[in-house]
Amino acid sequence: MKTTPVLTNTIALPDGSFMPKLGQGTWQMGEDDAKFHREVCGLQYGTRIGMNLIDTAEMYADGKAENIVGNAIRDLRRDQLYLVSKVYPQNACRAHIYSSLQRSLKLMETDYLDLYLLHWREDADLAEVAYCMEDLRRQGKIRRWGVSNFDISDMEDLWKVPDGSNCCVNQVLYNLGTRGIEYDLLPWQRERGIPIMAYSPVGQAGALTTQDGVSKAMLMDDKNVLEVSGRLGISVVQLLLAFVLRHDDVAAIPKAVSSSHIEENAAASQIILSDADLEQLEASFPAPAKKIPMEKY
Repeated sequence: MKTTPVLTNTIALPDGSFMPKLGQGTWQMGEDDAKFHREVCGLQYGTRIGMNLIDTAEMYADGKAENIVGNAIRDLRRDQLYLVSKVYPQNACRAHIYSSLQRSLKLMETDYLDLYLLHWREDADLAEVAYCMEDLRRQGKIRRWGVSNFDISDMEDLWKVPDGSNCCVNQVLYNLGTRGIEYDLLPWQRERGIPIMAYSPVGQAGALTTQDGVSKAMLMDDKNVLEVSGRLGISVVQLLLAFVLRHDDVAAIPKAVSSSHIEENAAASQIILSDADLEQLEASFPAPAKKIPMEKY
């Protein structure tokens, strides 16, 4: 399915800027050198059809994913890209973050990041994280910063430290089969104007488990998912992406390499699900009725 550019489909951030609502993920890229050229070309193709947000991390293949990004954007206009990377929690401190970011910038062949995220909390000192992120922003090395894999208690702790509330984004696992954030984290962030960036928005291979511990079929094989996608004349992947993108303040970063899959993802931004569609999906994957510990990959 061909698509029109999605660059204008954006989300407002707390600092008054805008972030593309649909981008390209790079998790698991760079792990096979034989796929290097194909992965570079995939990211380039995505940018050509308007998917200009590219998300990566220093952890992904120990920097090789960032290197793939650098090769993909080498001949592109920097001001038309939205680059995101993530720092290890052990590097998110005065002693390491500056060299860590510099390595990422070098691998990505850019002078700055549009968004820099703490990859997960672990033992990171949140006051130190906020201080370092603000310092990097003042230096022009990053435009804004955020976090990843933060549950509501983590966000509350971040808000207690100086400049912690300057966090612009929280990137978390969210898809039709993993809806725990809808109970508390998403409303909490919505009250403060902090968007969610969803990774693995179409799920992963394998069984899913509901909040009651009941094993569910894979998203791709679910009867209601198949019926709704068939009725709408769209692919299952497009349906799952549309489910995540139905929120005005949720972005998604699916990974794809082939041009057909990238086009398939991009077209999902134009799909609007009806109440009847959502009700049928809820029959298989209901919204959480209680607090669910955050899931993460």
